[in-house]
Amino acid sequence: MKSKILKAVVMASSLAFLNCGEDATSALNNNISSFSSSSAEEIQPGVSSDSQGGAGSEISSSSTGSAQDDPWVDPCVASSLPDACGPDTNPVLTSSSDAIATSSADAQNPASSADVQDPASSSDKAPVVSSSSETAPAVSSSSSEEKKVESSSSEEAKPKGIFLASGKEEEKDQMRVVYKTRTGWDGAGILAYPEQLSNDQKHGVVVWGPGGGTEPGAYEGMIRRLASHGFVVIALKESPGNASQAIKALDWMDQQNKDRNSPLYEKLNMNVVGCSGHSMGGLESEQAVIKDKRVLTAFLNNSGDWGGAGAKNVATDRSIAILFGEVGMEKDNAKNDYNNRDVKAPACLIEMTGGPRNSEGGYGHGSGSWDGMAATVAWMRWHLGGEDFRKADFVGNSGKYIDGNIIGKQGKWKTQCKNF
Repeated sequence: MKSKILKAVVMASSLAFLNCGEDATSALNNNISSFSSSSAEEIQPGVSSDSQGGAGSEISSSSTGSAQDDPWVDPCVASSLPDACGPDTNPVLTSSSDAIATSSADAQNPASSADVQDPASSSDKAPVVSSSSETAPAVSSSSSEEKKVESSSSEEAKPKGIFLASGKEEEKDQMRVVYKTRTGWDGAGILAYPEQLSNDQKHGVVVWGPGGGTEPGAYEGMIRRLASHGFVVIALKESPGNASQAIKALDWMDQQNKDRNSPLYEKLNMNVVGCSGHSMGGLESEQAVIKDKRVLTAFLNNSGDWGGAGAKNVATDRSIAILFGEVGMEKDNAKNDYNNRDVKAPACLIEMTGGPRNSEGGYGHGSGSWDGMAATVAWMRWHLGGEDFRKADFVGNSGKYIDGNIIGKQGKWKTQCKNF
């Protein structure tokens, strides 16, 4: 009789244990299935302006821009820092090495479902064997609660920082972009951003300022290059050199970020902003990093405060780079601005040397925005995107932009930095 009772107890305990295992397996399968996601939405090139909201009147996702259809004429104006407005030939008509990547394979997708970590398997959570059948259900309940905690942790593992294209080569375009003209706060600027905006990270913002008397479309190559690396770029109609236009552009971008009808709705980090520009646009950028707390860094192409009194006003928690051509008319201004003893912010002075022997006799006033555009992109990826490994490219005794070759062009970089 005792033997029969003992067998019955053992049989009941075994059945309870098996049922617990089935419940755990079922819960695990349910958890795993909840992590599966649909494939990334396929990029649709040639999106119409109507589908992009009210942020602009024209959209082009092709590799050729309107600036090529309208050859650039040098409309330089007299100023304290007169602009040569770029090289002698149309700067937009670049060589084949600068061709814009247009295939959908260039688009960088947000993190796929493969990036999500699966919850621990049942083998990681072996149930505790108990001699009492009454404790078996408690094991199942505890196991289920543990798995819920594990699945919720995957939601917290979001990428940090702003979105950047996974391709890091600044000499090339990395993603297809939307390129809008006749937009901005005054309806006369240019807006460019990746076709595939991230759903997991915000995008950093770059303001581009044109040289005096030059249309923003003359810098289409630079604008597209920056956008293809993940930045949202707003190019100004003009650059008075006092930050007034840059600040209005940033206010407009902030409105786009809050407008549910804008393609940029909640896509921007308005506290991660960089300003760059050519000549007078460089001065606009320098004043923007001084006057607007949203701006973290400025990159001046062929520019510099003519009194050498600009960079000294940049706060120590900001940064500034000043690029000049070996024979550019901005050369003395750039050196005076950087060499001012009161400059306390992290700063670099970048020279392009060994340029083609054209009418200027080497790299001149238009060099940075075209032949040297990679330096601007690398700087923004470093100071806005947090790619700290790029510091070695600019700061030190030897590095890519310190004494390296100008990749894809002739000549070399020559850079000095301080306060890093």
